Amino acid sequence: MILCKHHKGTRRIRHLPNQQHLKLHIGCGLKIKTDWINIDFSREADIALDVRKPLPFLEYSCSTIYSEHFLEHLDYPDNAISFIRECYRILEPGGLFSVGVPDTEWPLAEYNGQESGGYYEIAKERWHPEWCHTRMEHINYHFRQGDQHRFAYDFETLTRALSSVGFHNIQRRDFDPELDSEDRKLGTLYVNAWKQQEK
Repeated sequence: MILCKHHKGTRRIRHLPNQQHLKLHIGCGLKIKTDWINIDFSREADIALDVRKPLPFLEYSCSTIYSEHFLEHLDYPDNAISFIRECYRILEPGGLFSVGVPDTEWPLAEYNGQESGGYYEIAKERWHPEWCHTRMEHINYHFRQGDQHRFAYDFETLTRALSSVGFHNIQRRDFDPELDSEDRKLGTLYVNAWKQQEK
């Protein structure tokens, strides 16, 4: 089923009339962006693709790639790094990869007593199931999300993954209401990374 959808999505991309300055929203789920190519296996997406495989876009065909709460669902390092490498390949020189992942620094820092940002109270109220009572139960749910999450990121690890394929000028950024999902404003690590300009 997944392979069939991927092949269908690949054929649709090959028939795009213009593969220049594309804006991709990868792992969109139900959060569809206007004037973007929304990629996911959800019915609302424009195109279904298995992004663990090479992306069927031309080299230098995209100006911007955006992904929010998707990267953590890929196995690290193999699938995650392959996906990031493909994003780098299809971006035009100077292109932007903007990514948001659950911020794992926050619960771990609070667990170690390094900060007091109310993570556990907020997680209990907004995100985690009723069976989460102890801090370690919350940590486990944060990491695993019922086996949906494959890896947890902090800024250091995400920066290393992005730079390993060539991205530079990697910066943590603030929540952007024009781009990001309001319901993910709290608890998300947002990062921008750029592809090198050609010399």
